[in-house]
Amino acid sequence: MEIEGVRIRDTFAEAFDVWAARAVITARTPAWALEAARAMTGFATSLIGCKVEAGIEAALEPEATPDGRPGVAVLLFAFDRDGVAKRLVERVGQAVLTCPTSACFDGLPDAAERVPVGARLRYFGDGFQASKRLGPRRFWRVPVMEGEFLVEDSFGAQPGVGGGNLILLARDADAALEAAEAAAAAMRRVPGVVLPFPGGVARSGSKVGSRRYKALAASTNEAYCPTLRGRLGVATELPEDVNAVLELVLDGLDAAAVAAALAAGIRAACRPGVVEISAGNYGGKLGRHHFRLHELLAAVEA
Repeated sequence: MEIEGVRIRDTFAEAFDVWAARAVITARTPAWALEAARAMTGFATSLIGCKVEAGIEAALEPEATPDGRPGVAVLLFAFDRDGVAKRLVERVGQAVLTCPTSACFDGLPDAAERVPVGARLRYFGDGFQASKRLGPRRFWRVPVMEGEFLVEDSFGAQPGVGGGNLILLARDADAALEAAEAAAAAMRRVPGVVLPFPGGVARSGSKVGSRRYKALAASTNEAYCPTLRGRLGVATELPEDVNAVLELVLDGLDAAAVAAALAAGIRAACRPGVVEISAGNYGGKLGRHHFRLHELLAAVEA
């Protein structure tokens, strides 16, 4: 299959089960809501090293937030429900409670599973905190030097999909980066997904484990490293005209969102200088979600 002269490999992106939550952060201005969201999603690129993957899903107009102020929706992913709960408490407590004028609300109110967030953070109020109910939802008003921090008592948690990916093989670094930027922008327009790496792009695609260092959970994917092509013992995946490779990794609230984002990313990445688009998988051993690139594109065309 080719699109705009770019070959699409007949392969699949292998993704795995995770747990997900959505936080809605609001503040007096869009800039301060964004500051809190950026802080909350820092150091959250990979479950391997960060224990969490998180990113900004979307900016929200005041009419789309619980308190009628500008907001930002953040998605957070962990291996299990307890991991989601711990990471939410840590990150809301350290990055949102501390941000001027901020408040934090549950973005998945219909989720069957609930995890305590404000219920834990209220203790920062040292006994001066106050509870407030609006319908079925409970909130905590925590006194701070600037006024009050409003946070929802519990947040919804649900199963999600982690590790969806695309690998862009290009003739040079400029072409790879331009294609990756275009793909990331297209993928971010799909609701329910985030791209946790810097700018949505990873240059350090990894393989499971290590050839030499047994203690490593992951190491460089030498098959896609241009500088290792031709090295003894390295089975390269790179055509001769490929000299730069970038990967896009995404997490989603469900498989449909991940599939839609992957399809959008493929089409956006089909640009001059891109030779092939592929995806990372481990033969089905890593996760049960298999996004076959040709099928994704066929579904969109249908």
